[in-house]
Amino acid sequence: MSAKASKPSRLGRGLDALIPTEVDEFASKEVAEALHLESEDAVHTVSVDLVDPNPFQPRKEFREEDLADLAASIDQHGVVQPLVVTKQGNRYQLIAGERRLRASKLAGKKTVPVILRSFDEQQQLEVAVIENIQRAELSPLELAVAYQKLIDQFNLTTEAIAKRVGKAAPTVRNILRLLKLPYEAKKALQEGKILEGQARSILTIEDPKDQLKMLQMIMDQDMTVRHAEEIARNWKQDKELVSKRVEKKISEYQSVIDGIGKQLGTKVEVLNNAQGGRVVIRFFSQEELARIYEEITGETLV
Repeated sequence: MSAKASKPSRLGRGLDALIPTEVDEFASKEVAEALHLESEDAVHTVSVDLVDPNPFQPRKEFREEDLADLAASIDQHGVVQPLVVTKQGNRYQLIAGERRLRASKLAGKKTVPVILRSFDEQQQLEVAVIENIQRAELSPLELAVAYQKLIDQFNLTTEAIAKRVGKAAPTVRNILRLLKLPYEAKKALQEGKILEGQARSILTIEDPKDQLKMLQMIMDQDMTVRHAEEIARNWKQDKELVSKRVEKKISEYQSVIDGIGKQLGTKVEVLNNAQGGRVVIRFFSQEELARIYEEITGETLV
């Protein structure tokens, strides 16, 4: 295949290419604007065989499981965020996007979308983004998106970001973890319905369904951060305890359940929860319901 890039496509001055769709609504205006070059960024399509890895790639290990997940996504949706490359003769050298390149090859893609930049342009853009991060009063989620841009677009590690923005590396990593929140929690955090500390308590719960339950509890009960942390810390233990209590109740009630079922001549179930439960009597026809009614009341259903 020819080394020449295909005709570029315009994506609104590159904004769609620079901010992934899953987080773009949480990106700050300041950082989004900083991600623009004076000249419009163009997206080209090039052969994967013409793109060489970045020799200065700071991340040396790529988990096979993560690459497989990304490859599956690329197979279904394509490469949402273009790679950033510089032209070197008839070939291209990666500036950022090695995970996307590897996953694209794994997915069997023959071409990838790229944005062409020089190293000088890339460095200038990095400085502009960092200056805007430091100058703007960004919300925690906006900061998380901005840090993720520095990782995706400039190949920076969390340690490098921390050094550039004057924060400790664990602080940067904790901010980035906010991007793992379920969408509903991100929305609540962005709208000020929950605090950053409450959002972090949600992240300590593993099950996504339980995370949403915790979010609702925080908002419904107007929890303090300390209370939310305590609930989240004991969530797994309390959940297992409730489950064991329910199993014990069912075991204790089994003889009663069997007796009721035998007396009524139908299937009977007890559905338990932490507060009590309910008895479910099965019937399969109006005649059987009438018979069960007569068995319980001693009267004939008219």
